[in-house]
Amino acid sequence: MTDPTILTIVLNYKTAQMTIKAADAARVAMQDLPGEIVIVDNDSQDGSFETLDAHVRDQGWTNTRVIQSGRNGGYGAGNNVGIRAGLSDGSRPDYIYILNSDAFPKPDAIRVLYDHLNTTPGTGFAGSFIEGEDEVQHTTTFRFPSIWSEFEGSINFGPVSKLLKSYRVPVELTKTTPVDWLAGASVMMRQDVLDEIGLFDETFFLYFEETDLCRRAQKAGHRVMFVAESVVTHLGSVSTGMKEWKRVPDYWFNSRWHYFAKNHGRVYAFCGTILHLIGGGLQLLRGKLTGKNNSRAPHFLRTLLRHDIAALLNFQRQRPSQPAPQIGE
Repeated sequence: MTDPTILTIVLNYKTAQMTIKAADAARVAMQDLPGEIVIVDNDSQDGSFETLDAHVRDQGWTNTRVIQSGRNGGYGAGNNVGIRAGLSDGSRPDYIYILNSDAFPKPDAIRVLYDHLNTTPGTGFAGSFIEGEDEVQHTTTFRFPSIWSEFEGSINFGPVSKLLKSYRVPVELTKTTPVDWLAGASVMMRQDVLDEIGLFDETFFLYFEETDLCRRAQKAGHRVMFVAESVVTHLGSVSTGMKEWKRVPDYWFNSRWHYFAKNHGRVYAFCGTILHLIGGGLQLLRGKLTGKNNSRAPHFLRTLLRHDIAALLNFQRQRPSQPAPQIGE
């Protein structure tokens, strides 16, 4: 009986040099594991594909290839290209490992996820402990969003958060345990589970696609596990430019609405919007009364209301209104 095989996917968007570093770290971590690496250039159109392909050839990287997505379809669509590509001989891998282009696994990080899936057949997805360059843990483990988490997250007020703690989306964990969903910086998935539930929903351009995929896996009876012993260093938000956002882009609002409407219905989605607006309004009022600055992006609440009214009435556009990056949440 042969050992299960892994297909590692690294999705690039205009970060060729960093993607090379991520892929190299993955190569080291996969040295004794059966499988391959596929680097997908997500239609960067900046010479990334040529740079990546030349590097792989010049360095003589075996079991590594570079392919083009053919279109800028977003994070989920780009990873789907890699999943559908399969292994280079046309065979199907047993596991799919998704690694962000700004994430660098420790030498044993992939092995730990691989061993976990090999020994726990009830686990469908297994994700790593993510830390920054400063070795401080990033929050990458979460509960599924709900209308009450919309209120808790937007009001950002200690007594309310304490009252609604069981609905709070981020979950701080340090030990291996089941979770609702994981950020996609470093996640290994069973191909059999993807065959059963489908790949990433490509309606999501960016954000909420992992949430939706994990939800479908759990509804089909497969656990999602946070595996603390698998450690990956993650820079975070490099390709998206999220840290420099002055306004939240349209695709975030599109993804949020699609997640709620798809999984709970449009009325539920709009109720979540109303509670978010109430919580956000109360936070603004508290800020004015206390003199504290509001950290919310400018015009966020009015944009949310305008977008979701249009969505409720079927007027909103499902595709982003501007070119946007895909990697690194």
